[in-house]
Amino acid sequence: MPRIRPITPSEAQGKLKELYGGIEKKMGKVLNIFQNMGNSAITLQGFLNLSEAANQTSLSPQLREQISLAVGEVNRCEYCLSAHTALAKKAGMQEDVIARARHGESLDQKENAILHFAKSMVEKRGQVTDQEVASLKKAGVSDGELVDIILVVMVNLFTNYFNLITNPTIDFPSVIPFSETTASL
Repeated sequence: MPRIRPITPSEAQGKLKELYGGIEKKMGKVLNIFQNMGNSAITLQGFLNLSEAANQTSLSPQLREQISLAVGEVNRCEYCLSAHTALAKKAGMQEDVIARARHGESLDQKENAILHFAKSMVEKRGQVTDQEVASLKKAGVSDGELVDIILVVMVNLFTNYFNLITNPTIDFPSVIPFSETTASL
């Protein structure tokens, strides 16, 4: 049950109504996470701007979804795992790729390094080592890509924490964190 009262599209006024209109146009509906964020139009606006910036990075849409899955798994965010699993499937990602991403792994060497780094970044709350950054660069990650990885991780940290705190009703088929299941690769 949500911990805050969602602001429905029919209740939205002013700037919030405008933001909801843009979300509806892009996604077909205003997801529950956004209805919870709707309690602060400026927070919703900020998130949408940051999310759009993350979508414009040098990282492929598939890699951004893989990072989202790895971060969501570390934080045990059922809403984000459910959303990003659905988005990954819609983008054509196979179940085994999704499962590996949730573990912070990929069969592709560069993606694997990125996912390990993203997972470590979250687990260590940003306190990664020089060796971890060097390993990332050795795998072919440029300085620009490193900055983009940080942005994508941070956008996901925001949504993970937001959802863990406000507990919106999940809009997608539910995906339980691995730590709560016996699922594995």
